[in-house]
Formats: sequence, C-alpha cells, structure tokens
Amino acid sequence: MARILVLYHSQEYGNTHAMAEAVAAGAKSAGAEVTLVNTNEQRLDIESYRACDAVALGSPDYYSYIAGGLKVFFDDWHIAKGANADGLTDKPCGLFYSHGGGGKVRPVLETLGGKLGPVQGEPVESRGAPDPDVLASCKALGKQLADAC
Repeated sequence: MARILVLYHSQEYGNTHAMAEAVAAGAKSAGAEVTLVNTNEQRLDIESYRACDAVALGSPDYYSYIAGGLKVFFDDWHIAKGANADGLTDKPCGLFYSHGGGGKVRPVLETLGGKLGPVQGEPVESRGAPDPDVLASCKALGKQLADAC
C-alpha cells in the first residue's frame, strides 16, 4: 500500500485545507494510506517524510511565495539531505495552491517540489474557495500520486 503525505498550510479561510482533503480523498480511493499535515498546526518530523512514498504539497500564495511552514519543511529537508539523503529524494510529488488573485507562487512550488522528485501532472490552482472542478482536479491528483507509487 502506497503511503502518501499531504503536506500543506492553511489557516484563515481554509481554501488550501479543502484542497488537501480532496487530494487525500483521491489517494485513498486508489488504495493509498494518507497522512495530512497542516504546517500551521505542526512541524513535520523529517523522518515522517522519509517514510512516505509520495508527497502532495499545498500552499496559499503569500506575496508570491509559499507559506512559512512549508519553508521550514524545506529548510529541515535540506539539512537532513546533507547528512543522509536516503529516502529524501525521488518521491513522486503533486502540487496545489490557492490565492486571492496573484497566483504567482506556482513557479516556487514547481522548483521546490522538483527537488523532492518528479512532479506529477499540472499543479492545481484555486482562486479563492475551491469550486467543484478544482476539488475534482485535486482528487485526480491524489489518485495520480497513488498510482505513481
């Protein structure tokens, strides 16, 4: 059974959380075991990341950059990779993001996600609250990640 980590940041409006839940639902429908971690609520232990088979990364657009909690994850990942890269790279990676009109975080997510492993499909974007089409795309992304394992 594939182990999928959905690592995201969500707080004020919950738009990225709704997308994360949809990604998780899609992965579960494909038979994967899913762990959701909201970096607004907790810091991910790098060993938990090392144990997953694939990862979905989600962030709101904060001034054309990722949320601080995801940046902390990438800092931790970079330090751990320097000491022992086993299990930290070559993981299929899916990307999703929400924004209020900017949406310029996409290239940052693509660059950082690409360091983890091959990016699966196109990043899923939501301007404001995710509509049914966005949520369907998130579910498809979760299934695609599970199938890639």
